[in-house]
Amino acid sequence: MRCGSGRLNDIEVLNSPFEEGEWIIRRIDSLTWGHALGLNAMGSSVDTARSLLQSHGTAIALAKVDSDDELNKDLVSDYGVTGFPTLKILRNGGKIIQDYNGPRDADYLKKRSGPASAEIKSAKDATSIIGNDKVIVVGIFREFAGEEFANFTAMAEKLRSDYEFGHTLDAKLLPLGESSVKKPTVRLIKPFDELFVDFQDFHVEALEKFVEEASTPTVTLFNKDPSNHPYVLKFFDSPNTKVMLYQEVAKEYKGKGVRFLLADVDAAQGAFQFFGLEEDQVPLIIIQTNDGQKYLKQNLKPDDISSWFKEFKDGKVLPYKKCEPIPEPNDEPVKVVVADTLEDMVLNSDKNVLLEFYAPWCGQCKKLAPILDEVAVHFEDDPDVIIAMLDAAANDIPLDTFEVKGFPTLYFISSGGNIVQYDGDRSKEDIIDFVENNRDQVTQDSIGYVAS
Repeated sequence: MRCGSGRLNDIEVLNSPFEEGEWIIRRIDSLTWGHALGLNAMGSSVDTARSLLQSHGTAIALAKVDSDDELNKDLVSDYGVTGFPTLKILRNGGKIIQDYNGPRDADYLKKRSGPASAEIKSAKDATSIIGNDKVIVVGIFREFAGEEFANFTAMAEKLRSDYEFGHTLDAKLLPLGESSVKKPTVRLIKPFDELFVDFQDFHVEALEKFVEEASTPTVTLFNKDPSNHPYVLKFFDSPNTKVMLYQEVAKEYKGKGVRFLLADVDAAQGAFQFFGLEEDQVPLIIIQTNDGQKYLKQNLKPDDISSWFKEFKDGKVLPYKKCEPIPEPNDEPVKVVVADTLEDMVLNSDKNVLLEFYAPWCGQCKKLAPILDEVAVHFEDDPDVIIAMLDAAANDIPLDTFEVKGFPTLYFISSGGNIVQYDGDRSKEDIIDFVENNRDQVTQDSIGYVAS
């Protein structure tokens, strides 16, 4: 598949200019990734998607890019693609490029092509836009003009993937809040906590912060898409005193950069796997911060919730590290590294180490495995070189040392401590040449041996 004119499974494959006002859903795939699903496997058939989108008044196109094609490498790089499949929205002749993170079905794409904020002119409009089970952000104005309205519209455009927006000239049409306002107001209506919140600071950054904080429940039920902000996951065996005390802590720290989520064991199996947790550790609290550090309190007692969280905020809790058991024995040509052996086997080993970060489900990793075996056999009699692998899905890695955005990722760590990412051809010969060209000579002096 190359960019240009043509069709692929009824999805246009293109990389050509498009008219002002049009927009494109561009899907970037790698055919070698087994989990890169087609649109028809993501909630809507291609035929349905095309017919719905074509029936909409606006010109909307579906486009597909094959990232494995050399002709498309620059395009993929320009879009900052790090995983597959990736969906991008291109608007206004490509001047606006946004990540598409919404539901992957045609109805949502159709809705997404319209204005970021819908005008509420009547009670019927309000009923259709404002539901009982969703968050909606409504701007109330004297006129749809001026700096406040412009900033509200800009904010709605930026956050439209995550929230629904409306605007009106008449506050009486809204089901909650004062029926009249003296100056432009943003009213966030929600089906939890205090049900609505008004805000009147129309600086864009202040608006964004308000929407983010006001739209988050004091305690959020855990789902499969936790926020990337700092958050707390609380898992419990039975809802009783533990939950009530947890909510008290959540109220105390609301608006202070922490998101509180609540789940039971059955709902949190994916999170248990992600964090490397076991069911015999519940009830527990786990915290993950923006820098990737995790903090764990297992077998939690209700009265410990507040005091432990205070210790965390005071910097008195040591980070928790997800780690597989240390393998015994570890005598295959490709050595197995886990989180607890990364320092000794790789970073402080005084050896030249080629380390693969992989995931068990990754097709490219499976393809690379026999090649790395051959490379390891080549260096088997060289005491200064180690070929190793680390399951990055089962072990935490230091994000300040290794940047792993996809799998497989290869790094070479010389005996002198130089760290270089390998991005060459994944052939035995090229990998061996890379190791030879980047290795340091290990001497007895560098190892620090002491003569008796």
